[in-house]
Amino acid sequence: MKFVAITSCPTGIAHTYMAAEALQVAAREMGHDIKVETQGSVGVENVLTPEDLAQAKAVIIAADTSVDKSRFAGMTVIEVSTKDAIKDALGLLTRAVNAKGSSKSPADQVTQGKPEGKETKTGVYKHLMTGVSYMIPFVVAGGLLIALGFAFGGIYVYEVPGSFGETLFSAGKAAFALMVPVLGAYIAFSIADRPGIVPGMIGGLIAANNGSGFLGAMVAGFAAGYTVLAIKKFIKLPKSLQGLMPILIIPVLSTAIMGLLMVYVIGKPMTSFNTGLAAWLTSLSGTNAALLGIILGAMMAFDMGGPVNKAAYTFGAASVASGNPSAIMAAVMISGMVPPLAIALSTVMTKTKYTLEEREAGKANWALGLSFITEGAIPFAAADPLRVMPSIMIGSAVAGGISMAFGSTIIVPHGGIWVLAIPHVVTNLVPYILALVAGTIVSASVLSVVKKPVSE
Repeated sequence: MKFVAITSCPTGIAHTYMAAEALQVAAREMGHDIKVETQGSVGVENVLTPEDLAQAKAVIIAADTSVDKSRFAGMTVIEVSTKDAIKDALGLLTRAVNAKGSSKSPADQVTQGKPEGKETKTGVYKHLMTGVSYMIPFVVAGGLLIALGFAFGGIYVYEVPGSFGETLFSAGKAAFALMVPVLGAYIAFSIADRPGIVPGMIGGLIAANNGSGFLGAMVAGFAAGYTVLAIKKFIKLPKSLQGLMPILIIPVLSTAIMGLLMVYVIGKPMTSFNTGLAAWLTSLSGTNAALLGIILGAMMAFDMGGPVNKAAYTFGAASVASGNPSAIMAAVMISGMVPPLAIALSTVMTKTKYTLEEREAGKANWALGLSFITEGAIPFAAADPLRVMPSIMIGSAVAGGISMAFGSTIIVPHGGIWVLAIPHVVTNLVPYILALVAGTIVSASVLSVVKKPVSE
């Protein structure tokens, strides 16, 4: 049988390609043919053609972001998260094999694979993750360019306008300035398609300027998306005037509504919340800071790229958006590096507790962990969750706690160990590296003890 699939995760780095590989391996084992389109950070690859769709029995969408399903009108669609595809690709393909052909019209196209009671929750999460997926490249580019600006121009690079370092620094600041509007725009895009981009971006821009910031942009994105849907539903024009809806009525009316909402409804509460949160974080020091680091560390390891992990990462990324060094981002990054590194170390420490395939996969986790790609731990956690997940959470919590306790800060939101050599990127570098080493050893040791030998 022939199947087609799409995989897409918020960062477009790890889950996207791991899910694609899992589906391809499962298809080979079952004797089926599958073509997987990956919508990753480098763009869309292996694009599905009309011929592919015509030959396919069913479509599998393994995505944590919003995917355009208009191409699949009338086809049987099974929709799950990337994590589900990674965990049980064989089961997913079995469902696709047994799926009944759809006789629905394009307007009535249905999706399978999600319990109805979880539809709303999953939809909200997907909308948020779509916004985050478009935002992350701005955050990463901005952070690294600011770091390079400091590397070339020194800590006071911004005082030398026109210099090479200051130019890089300014480009990074510009990328950061777009981060919040882009978040609002693409949350709205996920909800209402292209008509949502304008009011979502305007709402996000207002949020960036009125102090409501990242959280304000999130609320603005959802408000803009559902405002556009409401306009499309309740405003009906004669057929002769329907062409005015997408170019005049929707953008003007939705943007006006968002402007009013951001000033009179959303802005002040979100600004007050941000101010209080900033004051609380500023007050944290010593033991309290370590506790925050422990919590963030455990969150990063809990689902390795899932909603809890992304919540912690987004919290950290927002803290570096101003271009200032962030202890929160430092704890988040170091904690996210621990799970794959700990698993890699454990496969070396206790070879009898891992299959040959797992030991080979463990080698790749060295590079994934050093690059801050937590998702490398997923196959191991999926195979033995009750032992692996608590073990890696302990080590990540240790790393996050040590990082915060020593006040290590970082000004980039990604890059792993490879950015640590850039001057002025990390403060308290030695304790920061010790946090990584300690967390990795703790997790690897616990995991090596609790894992059962392969024969068992």
